Amino acid sequence: MTERDERKDEYGDGREVDGRQREERSARRLEDAHGDVGGRTARHPAPASREDGAHVSTGIEATGFPDAAIPELVIISGMSGAGRSTAAKCLEDLGWFVVDNLPPALIPTMVELGARSQGNVARIAVVVDVRGRRFFDNLRESLADLEARHVTRRIVFLESSDDALVRRFESVRRPHPLQGDGRIVDGIAAERELLRELRGDADLVIDTSSLNVHELRAKMDAQFAGEEEPELRATVMSFGFKYGLPVDADLVVDMRFLPNPHWVPELRPYTGLNEEVSAYVYSQPGAKEFLDRYSELLQLIAAGYRREGKRYVTIAVGCTGGKHRSVATAEKLAARLSSQGVETVVVHRDMGRE
Repeated sequence: MTERDERKDEYGDGREVDGRQREERSARRLEDAHGDVGGRTARHPAPASREDGAHVSTGIEATGFPDAAIPELVIISGMSGAGRSTAAKCLEDLGWFVVDNLPPALIPTMVELGARSQGNVARIAVVVDVRGRRFFDNLRESLADLEARHVTRRIVFLESSDDALVRRFESVRRPHPLQGDGRIVDGIAAERELLRELRGDADLVIDTSSLNVHELRAKMDAQFAGEEEPELRATVMSFGFKYGLPVDADLVVDMRFLPNPHWVPELRPYTGLNEEVSAYVYSQPGAKEFLDRYSELLQLIAAGYRREGKRYVTIAVGCTGGKHRSVATAEKLAARLSSQGVETVVVHRDMGRE
């Protein structure tokens, strides 16, 4: 698969579908799900949608869902071109029931159908994007409805830099859904503003600026492929400040207060994975004390995340070039977190750069 093919795969097949076709496709998915409930094969009409913004009846009674049968719910959203289709396909491959571009007002209906399926639909992933923006105002109401009914839901937000998004749209010669008569960058700016609040509410933010399709799938697998859902997953990422902050970081650690091994000739060719480099970094005054204190702070933060139901955290550890101090510290922090029962993945973003 070429890089161009990977980018096309990120968007789907690259074809535009009008609003009516998308609604019909969503309705068919709902009918298929409802038709499988309780082993029945007959189809039932999906709830009608209204283009004028009027109330859409979801058919959910005030009594709520059967508690024992409530499925897991993941909502996938983010920037157009950032890889939503790839993330959705990955969950589908992992056995999730995936619905693309479902209007937010119908999310509770989808969960209700899953709850009635006698365990046949235990995990649901819904892709929500700006193609359905006339429904987007209903998303918060739907999420509040699900929370009141004790439905566990997670939001995965796909992010990417403006430069990466422009390259991807130009490579497939597609307009941005929101650019109108303007430029691609105008559409990207409008979409960022529209999704700003949702990004802030996301449980997991993945920056795909430097990822290809396979790397994004690996990240999704790392978060969702486990047989049992852990209480908290952490990604500890080393990076170089001269290459920019990771946009998906929840916490940022700056290790530039320690002497740089880059200026030690015998250490310069190596990385923080090298035992001699790590020993040099942590022989400096304040290094071990910082690691101890920050590990204690992370224990408090992890406990708070668990109480708030946040299952993912990305800790970005930076130094000048992302090769020595940040790498050594990321490895040590990841080991501390693992010893505390946090499932941890280590990523060295800039270690291979010159």
